[in-house]
Amino acid sequence: VQLQASGGGLVQAGGSLRLSCAVSGFTVDRYGVGWFRQAPGKEREEISCISSDGTPYYTDSVKGRFTISRDNANNTVYLQMNTLNPEDTAVYYCYRHYGKSYCLVGYDYWGQGTQVTVSS
Repeated sequence: VQLQASGGGLVQAGGSLRLSCAVSGFTVDRYGVGWFRQAPGKEREEISCISSDGTPYYTDSVKGRFTISRDNANNTVYLQMNTLNPEDTAVYYCYRHYGKSYCLVGYDYWGQGTQVTVSS
């Protein structure tokens, strides 16, 4: 099982980025895939996921700004991030959820992260 996150970078406040999570060893239509982020000195925060049945979930801090989607043919999950602000600065990781529905908790694999930096 492997998950590879990409798409991070430096963006100004109010800007957008799209993260990608390419997975192997499993298929995204059989497992939920989500994103958590880790900022220096802060706790890990699970922010979004898409369950195996395609239901999206978001934590309150990103709801309305971020959109998660998946491409079953390419076995990839995307996180479109709009209206970014400096508080979104963190390393973003994608993970595999091991349950069946609500996927913001409970994961068994995650990949190396991608840095997102939002300047004010």
